Amino acid sequence: MKTIEEFDLHASSIPAPTWSYLTSLEWIAAKENLALIGPAGTGKSHTLIALGHAAVTAGHMLKYLTAADLIETLYRGLADNTVGKTIEALLRYDLLLVDEVGFAPLDDTGAQLLFRLVAAAYERRALGIASHWSFEDWGRFLSEHTTAVSMLDRLLHHAPPWSPAASPTACARPEPGQEGAPPRADQREEWRLLLGHQRGPQLGY
Repeated sequence: MKTIEEFDLHASSIPAPTWSYLTSLEWIAAKENLALIGPAGTGKSHTLIALGHAAVTAGHMLKYLTAADLIETLYRGLADNTVGKTIEALLRYDLLLVDEVGFAPLDDTGAQLLFRLVAAAYERRALGIASHWSFEDWGRFLSEHTTAVSMLDRLLHHAPPWSPAASPTACARPEPGQEGAPPRADQREEWRLLLGHQRGPQLGY
C-alpha cells in the first residue's frame, strides 16, 4: 500500500504548499476535486492511492476504482435499470478516486455514464481522477466532444489541474486569476476550442 509517508516530495514537481494542502485532506470536506494529469510513470497513481490511504486513516469513507471498473459497474446498473441507484451508492463515499481515465476509449453510452457520475458528484462529493491524457486530448477517448466539455467543466470548477510531469503552477488554495486557480470562464472556453481541434494553449501543464 502506497502512503504519503513513502512519497518523496523532493523528487517530485509538487510544490510544498500544494502537497501540504492535499495531505491536510481539507479538500475532501470542501467537496473539491483533484485532477492529476501527466504521462505514465510520473507518480499519478501513487499520489492518488497515497491520498486515499490517508483519507481512510483519517476516517473518511473511500471508494477507489479504475475507470474500466467504474464503467463496468455503471453498465451493470444500466442493464438492470439500477444505474441511478448505483451512482447514489458510489456517492455515499466521502471521496471517489478514479484511476487510469482514458486508458481505453469509451463508446457513447460509456461516456454518458461517466458524465452522469461526474455530474451527480459535482459539489456533493470530492472526486479525484488520474489520466495520462491532457485535457485538450480528452476528445480522443470520449467520442462526443460536448460530453467531454461538460465533464471537464464540472471537474475543473473545483479542481486546479496538476501535472506531475512538469513544474506545476498550482499553489495551495490560489485566488481566482492566480496561477493554479480553477479556470475562469474564458479559460474554460479555451479548452472548449481545443476539444474542437482548434489550436491554443494546453491546460494542466
